[in-house]
This record gives sequence, C-alpha cells and structure tokens, in this order.
Amino acid sequence: MSSTLKPFQGFLDTLKHLIRQPSVVGSEQPFLLSLKRELDEIGIKTTFYEGLLVAEGEEPKRGMLSAHIDRHGLICTGPNEFQYAAFMTQNRGDLTGDSVSEQTYMSIIERFKQQSVQAYEPWSGCYLGLGIIDNAYICERRKNLVFEVKGLEHLLPGTPVAFVDTLSNKNGLLSAQLDNVISAAIIVYLYRRGYQGTAFFTAQEESGRSWRFLLEWFRRFNTHTDRLLVLDTSPYPSREHADAQHIVLRHRDANALFDSPITEEIEKLCQDLDITYGYKDSYLQEANEKLAGAGMVKSSLGSTEMGRLIAASEGMIQGTTLQVPTTGYHTTSETASVESVAKMLELLKEMYIDK
Repeated sequence: MSSTLKPFQGFLDTLKHLIRQPSVVGSEQPFLLSLKRELDEIGIKTTFYEGLLVAEGEEPKRGMLSAHIDRHGLICTGPNEFQYAAFMTQNRGDLTGDSVSEQTYMSIIERFKQQSVQAYEPWSGCYLGLGIIDNAYICERRKNLVFEVKGLEHLLPGTPVAFVDTLSNKNGLLSAQLDNVISAAIIVYLYRRGYQGTAFFTAQEESGRSWRFLLEWFRRFNTHTDRLLVLDTSPYPSREHADAQHIVLRHRDANALFDSPITEEIEKLCQDLDITYGYKDSYLQEANEKLAGAGMVKSSLGSTEMGRLIAASEGMIQGTTLQVPTTGYHTTSETASVESVAKMLELLKEMYIDK
C-alpha cells in the first residue's frame, strides 16, 4: 500500500468500526463511550457533559470542530410496537417543521421494510437481540412512523433499536448510514494525524436538540467564537447533483446567516487545493425558484445545528458548516464519493494540522 493511501485506509478502518456501534437518537451513550476510548488511546483529553462529549488536544484554541453523533433508529413503545425515535411526541417541541428530516421522512417509509435491526441496552450498549422490520406504516394520529419487527417481541418499552449497518466501499463510493458517523470518524482521523484543537460530539441532533447542549457548554465557560466548524453530510437527489462539488458550504440556513471568516478561508484553500465546492442554500434557492415558476410548494432552506446556535446566542457563537454531499439520505445506503471524503480530509488537514 502506498504512503498516500495508508492514512485514508486508517480513516476507513475507524469508520468501519464506528458504524457498527449503535447510536439511536436519544440513546447515544454507548457510541460516545466508544469515541471516548478511541480518543483516550491517543492521549486526547475527553470530558462528558449532558448530551455532549468534548475532546481537547494540547492547543484547545487551535480549532473548534463539531459533529452530531446520533443516527436514526427506532424505540420500542409497546408490545411489538416501535416508533421512529426522532419523531416521538416528547421530541416534537424541538422540531420546528423546517428541517429536511421532517419534510422527507413520510416519503421514505418503504425503504425500511425487511431491514435488519438490533436492540441494545441504552447505557451499556449490551446487545439485546436481532430482528427484521416486517411492516411499517404512518400513524396520522401520532404523526410518526410505526414499525412491526419480527424477533424483538420480547423487548420492553424504551429500548432503542438500531439499523444493522456495515460500510460498503465499491466503485469509488462509500455507503452506509453515514449521517453523521462519518464526521465523527473524520475528527478521530484528524486527531490521529496531529490535530490538537477542540472537538464537540453532540447528541440528539435528529430530534433538534443538539444545539442546546453545545450552547450550554459555551455559556458554562462564558466564552464565544466566530470559528466553529460543524461537520455533517448534505443530501442531494442524485449522484449527478452530489458530484457537482466535492464539499458543501452554506451562507445561511432557515434560522440565521452564517458570518464567519472560516468561509472565506475555506474558499481560498479549495482553490489552492483544486477542491470544488457548492453552497447548499444557493442550490435550494435555485430549486425553489423553479418550483415557484411551476406553481409548486417551495422547500425549506434546512435547519442546521449551526443556524440554531447562531440564532439562540444572538450571534455570539458564529461559524459555518462543512459537509460531504450524499445521496440516499437517512438510509443504511446513504452514499458519498471516496473523492469527496478524501478532499474533505485533505482540506481539514491543511486548515488545522499543516497550517
């Protein structure tokens, strides 16, 4: 294996390992413990807070990266009854109707049938059984997806059930439930390569709560920043649209304008490193103009962790997002190009390690 490929193979090994660790929204503790172990092994200081794992290298102010680590999954809510965890009634208060997740989940129900799932103990991660989704339907009264699962009839209410997942690497494409374990793997990779800044791993982003945990950390230490960089995936309807750029940026989301010097720095580095980029809000606005011209309903600009933080902190916390373009959003076959991921790793390494 060439010296160029070895680091990327190391990243893939980390990603493969983390993908197999369940992290259903609201039951992320076992995954956070896996991350803590990975970081402890390389000498990075880690601290737990509610809904948050904070990692700090020897130069905490060298950078501020953030990634949510929860993934979609199910929660047992009764005898052989399971609901989509992110859209449980108790989570609705934090979902404002403008996220892409909320606007698309009703249309993806068929993707879940015959999907393998695994139950686990929400604190220890102890394996509790394997099952197959036998049926899935929309309950209009509860405004959620309801599932029937063969093999997990013994579970008690409150038990999380994750989609069984492994990484596929074929024809230059990576596929799995990438949102957002891939960003966690990227941050671990950066620490292994020499990153010494700060990183935040947040819980419950898919239920709209992660920004609260991060905001609390900044308030706890009476600090602010204009250089927070949130890593994530960004969904596109086809490979053609996804492959139009290596990485995805934003000027804004549905909540706030992003006003950070990092954006201009990333643009310049992209030009220097031959990395193509696109702005998701511009892409969505262009699509909305076409929809309006056809008399159709416009889509949201999306609600992001960064935008909610900016709005809630009244601009005291600023930054931007950096995303990998993907297709197959919120499934176990969400797909990103190897080239896009490699380019993001190269960009981040240049920003925070080789600088």
